[in-house]
Amino acid sequence: MRVSVIGCGHLGIPHAAAMAELGHEVIGVDVDQAKVDRLNAGQCPIYETGLPELLTRHTASGRLRFTTDIREAADFADLHFIGVGTPIDADGRSYDTAQVYGAVRQLAPLLTRPCTIVGKSTVTVGTTAQVTALAQRLAPAGQDVDVVWNPEFLREGHAVQDTLRPDRLIAGVTTAEGEKAIRAVYAPILDAGVPIFVTDPQTAELAKGAANTFLGLKISYINAVADMCQAAGGDVAQIVEILGIDPRIGAGGMRPGIGYGGGCLPKDVRAFTASARQLGATRAADLLRAAEKINEDRTDVALDLIRQALGDRPLKGTRVTVWGAAFKPGTNDVRESPALALAHALQQAGATVAVHDPQAVASAMIRNPELDYTDDLAASVDGADLLVLATEWPQYRQADPQALVNRPASPLLVDCRTTLDPEPWRTAGWTLHQLGRPGK
Repeated sequence: MRVSVIGCGHLGIPHAAAMAELGHEVIGVDVDQAKVDRLNAGQCPIYETGLPELLTRHTASGRLRFTTDIREAADFADLHFIGVGTPIDADGRSYDTAQVYGAVRQLAPLLTRPCTIVGKSTVTVGTTAQVTALAQRLAPAGQDVDVVWNPEFLREGHAVQDTLRPDRLIAGVTTAEGEKAIRAVYAPILDAGVPIFVTDPQTAELAKGAANTFLGLKISYINAVADMCQAAGGDVAQIVEILGIDPRIGAGGMRPGIGYGGGCLPKDVRAFTASARQLGATRAADLLRAAEKINEDRTDVALDLIRQALGDRPLKGTRVTVWGAAFKPGTNDVRESPALALAHALQQAGATVAVHDPQAVASAMIRNPELDYTDDLAASVDGADLLVLATEWPQYRQADPQALVNRPASPLLVDCRTTLDPEPWRTAGWTLHQLGRPGK
């Protein structure tokens, strides 16, 4: 098929590259000419595992190209993916869908033949109906323009894998033609046995919010349990194992730490909470708000652990190295990063803070220019009074504690992601503190 992907960010670039990998001819559209030039040169402006290779291969073959001209996409494609951003609105509780409607307003007047618009962006329930009415009113093709809502369930750091080998597809449709178009564009994935749920649009819209919010609830729950372990002297890592063996629960997503971040979970939990209130489901809204509050407080919990680790030494004047800037491993995305929030809070408390990250230093410097940064893992701990692990990159788990122990001023480590095997670090002479785990 000939497809377009409108919006080339953390969602659109992996999706466009993956569609080319599936055999489609793809044109990506973005308003940023510099970004488009980089993409056409096979250079990836974001980091995702496996994405640079995919982008290089398919821009070189001619199967994938990028443009700032949406008319070119309208003339070229029969199916148009909308993958623009829907950040949280100024009210802090709902989605700002201006980019979605803006894309449709630009695209629809250029649609002169039957085609399908497929929404990928995360939106408030009811958006598909409004987008359909707008597109069909503006398009010369009128009622021959179908709108389908096909929410993404990508994990940043795994976006390519999750697009090519998803655990499920959801299509919110109103016509047989819309369903046919979705089945055609995803035919190789469906042929591989991936299940598809064909629903009405409002079910598809709610399903995305429900999925991400449940993940937020799960993370907040295990962080609440970690706080109880911290107070009681229990071991949250063992509790995760105990709970995870129950098939009704599972250990996936239950990693205690400093909370969730990124461009999806925080805004989706907020917006889903707001939707619950708007729909009159106040008990649901109260439950979701409690999960939000737990997540919002994780920086304070981490600061308390750090102060406890320092003992009588004041935080003010302490030299702290923070390992991690991205909100999670596998990406350079620093939106609502708990790691950067903690680093900023440490600096605000008077500490001198240096941040290391394998991929996200450049993007972190833009968002938090007040902090110091380094690309050298070993040198990052030189002269530090305290090392704080804030993003669970595998590079940190694989670091050699013995090789690092003599570099800091004090071999004191606070693992805010409860991700390290404590024995090698303690054997090497480090004093290790972990959230929700007793010292051993």
